[in-house]
Amino acid sequence: MESLSNKKKVVDNRPLSLWERAYLPAIIRGMSITMKHYLFSKDVTIRYPEQKREFSENFRGMHSLKRDEEGRERCTACGLCALSCPAEAITMISAERKPGEENLYREEKYAAVYEINMLRCIFCGLCEEACPKEAIYLDGDIVPADYLRKDFIYGKDKLVEAPLNQ
Repeated sequence: MESLSNKKKVVDNRPLSLWERAYLPAIIRGMSITMKHYLFSKDVTIRYPEQKREFSENFRGMHSLKRDEEGRERCTACGLCALSCPAEAITMISAERKPGEENLYREEKYAAVYEINMLRCIFCGLCEEACPKEAIYLDGDIVPADYLRKDFIYGKDKLVEAPLNQ
């Protein structure tokens, strides 16, 4: 049966010489390449806690819920971020603002519970683009490692940035 490409490769089956059978040239060539990389190339390892990696401008880090100039939460619990999330990592429960809470929330409706499951999040940035109030940004640091799954569900306590007047 002929091959589909009609290309044939001629294989040379000549016997190996004593020098080639000892594999010394191949070992010496491999060791020289290893030494060249070991001695003359720069170190690519970053010592993480002491050194921080330079990120590009469009790096998407951990989520943060922003506040306005007066220190009130911008999120109005419209749910567009949760609808646009392809991984369905965002869940929220909305509530009505009560009298006396005007300094805490910008609109009549706010997110009483806002949670992001960081294990499901793919950091695509669609939630950031969908938000009409510019309340959520992916401008934080790298999501830290942890041992328990429940510690990767970030609530408002970890997501909302600190007020400006504190």
